Amino acid sequence: MNAEGIAFYLVSFLTMGGIYAVLCIALNMQWGFGGLFNAGIAGFYAVGAYTAAILTSATAPTHVGGFDLPILSGLLGAGVMAGVTAWGIARVCVRLKADYLAMASIGFAEIIRLVVINEQWLTNGSLGISRIPRPLEDIFSGRQAEVVYVVFVWLVVLLTYFVSQRLSRSPWGLVMRAIRDNDIAADSIGKDVQRFRVDAFVVGSVFMGMAGALSAHYFKFFSPDATEPLLVTFLCWVMLIAGGSGNNRGAIAGALLVWAIWSMTEIITSHLPVEWASRSAYLRMLLIGLFLQFVLQRYRQGLFPERG
Repeated sequence: MNAEGIAFYLVSFLTMGGIYAVLCIALNMQWGFGGLFNAGIAGFYAVGAYTAAILTSATAPTHVGGFDLPILSGLLGAGVMAGVTAWGIARVCVRLKADYLAMASIGFAEIIRLVVINEQWLTNGSLGISRIPRPLEDIFSGRQAEVVYVVFVWLVVLLTYFVSQRLSRSPWGLVMRAIRDNDIAADSIGKDVQRFRVDAFVVGSVFMGMAGALSAHYFKFFSPDATEPLLVTFLCWVMLIAGGSGNNRGAIAGALLVWAIWSMTEIITSHLPVEWASRSAYLRMLLIGLFLQFVLQRYRQGLFPERG
């Protein structure tokens, strides 16, 4: 690989690594702070991506759109729409125990996926939405545009990290940890357990929606294939557990490390014989699983465990 190829890979790696970092910090707000097992990450990711695409894309005869709003408006709209969706789901499901909440969130994510595929007037169905703009693309082009977008993504990462850190160290964060560790005890001293859980579920989902918006703007195209649970929900959970649940720095480190393994192995498997290259996704899944096993055997609380 020449210097230009390495530079292109690094830019792509940092962009997708930053998007996954936002997802991991958002999941950490739900699971790391509140013990909420959200297995429907892909659903909120999709809501945010399609909201941003519809709000910021140009006029299209095949689906709703043509609002041509600024990128920041699309990003904000993505977070709001994902948060509203999460609030509706949380009001129904957040009382459930962890395993039942996981099943319910998977069900809602599947409902969202089916809506995306079948409501062609809204999302253009399986064909997806194209011509999604990027920030400052009228000023920068080519490699410069890629670098500008990396900076934009990591500014959102820093915003997500700042908000999560402030919440973690606030009285709200202390109550969430108390609920996570013993919800009966928290309820007995007068804390509204259900309200706090709804809050955590909604706030985390807002940033999941923003991560989806970042992905849509990065690829300039978004379709139902991009919401595959393997690439969104599964990888995000592995990243957080490996990095360290309850620690925002661990969430970022886990996102970068696991994405490095996933993306680098994609390059390697692309050079395998055809009969093996067709099975590359399974080989990479196996490698990610082995990596997680290795980390948990040596670091039971992840590479960066939660601080007391």
